[in-house]
Amino acid sequence: MPRRTTLAFVALPLLALSLAYYAHSSSSPLGPAPHLGTGLQLSLALSGLIGYAQAAVQAPFRFKDLEQPTEAVFETDDCDEEGYALAPRPRFTRKIIAVGDIHGDMGNAERILQMAGVVDEDNNWSGNVDVFVQTGDIIDRGDDTIDLFNWMEDLREQALAVNGLVLTVLGNHEYMNAIGDWRYVLDSEKKTFEPRESRLEAVTTGWIARAWATNYTTAVRLPLHSLLGPPNTDYPAPKGSSFARANAGPLSHAAFSFVHGGLAPTYPNLQPFPSSINGLGSSLLRRLTERKPQPQPHPPSSYPGLPAGTTREEARLYGADGPLWYRGWADGDENKACSMVDEVLQKTGTRRMVMGHTPQFEGIAARCDGKVLIIDTGLSHAYGGALSALSIEYTLEPVMNGGWKEQEVVKALYADYDDELLASSTRDLDEDLW
Repeated sequence: MPRRTTLAFVALPLLALSLAYYAHSSSSPLGPAPHLGTGLQLSLALSGLIGYAQAAVQAPFRFKDLEQPTEAVFETDDCDEEGYALAPRPRFTRKIIAVGDIHGDMGNAERILQMAGVVDEDNNWSGNVDVFVQTGDIIDRGDDTIDLFNWMEDLREQALAVNGLVLTVLGNHEYMNAIGDWRYVLDSEKKTFEPRESRLEAVTTGWIARAWATNYTTAVRLPLHSLLGPPNTDYPAPKGSSFARANAGPLSHAAFSFVHGGLAPTYPNLQPFPSSINGLGSSLLRRLTERKPQPQPHPPSSYPGLPAGTTREEARLYGADGPLWYRGWADGDENKACSMVDEVLQKTGTRRMVMGHTPQFEGIAARCDGKVLIIDTGLSHAYGGALSALSIEYTLEPVMNGGWKEQEVVKALYADYDDELLASSTRDLDEDLW
């Protein structure tokens, strides 16, 4: 069967399923209330199923065509056997917005996502960006836990309906809540759960815990171009992968990593990236969920620690040089850090690494010529830092007579002052990308 026919055969039923699912989710614009339980569980299951299927079908083949034919490039000798011109080489663009630690502040989160063009004035997905990434620590230090986690699921569904994508990372504070370390949970936030005791269930076995297990990861590898595969395609690509050739070609490291704390040079589980890290995160969360009975939170009870049976690798994930807690890229000597950054980027198949966790109150910090981007600016009212978002604009466009021009533009966007250019690069590619 020709490839177009195959794609149509697969994609049309998925499109119908997506539209029906979107109609269902639209009937509840505020998302399922936590006390209803099954609503979010169903949404998570459908969201994961549809998102996986759409990504599998679209990612390897779909380009973003802009204003064709003016943006398309035809080669004078690019014809088939009968002399008919072949399809133009399309221009590809991808716009990514990332936001750091939110810490329970719905109002500031809404303001930032509106400012960055992720959502419209009604706080619904705008369609103006391709990917939105949140790098963890949505929870703690503020009161808006319920609203924020429901909003993330609403945006995830809305984005999928128009071929957008929401990627959410777990921070150390999400893991702390699952463990039972509630030192940074405000008493006023506990009162937003009804009954108040339901908070413990929500973050260990209930609706929030299920969202973390289904729609959140500990690390993200986000390719800038779909030839490299959908988000979280491993590097190195496994043998037999349909993306192995592209990930070994001229675009091999055209990707960004996103974690909460940082990818330490000493951390042993950097490959394959990100599945090695995400597999450990999933197994640790599963152990935390399966504890019976669930320990009472600390304080006032004693600190429960990691569950019985936790492996050395799982404990290392939650350790000082693990991706949840590491601060070396932000706090360490910059010259020393920059001498090690290329090794980590090479191992993870990326060009730049993005992280939160360590507040930079004056604005997003770019270190090592923009290879390290620290986006926690203390945006919650608990800190009073800068209201910021990271913007990544990627373009790959054909050049007349062959070749490609590749460009990355990385900016810091601010609600209260002018945007700042953090990094920019342009490359001319003469090689066949396929």
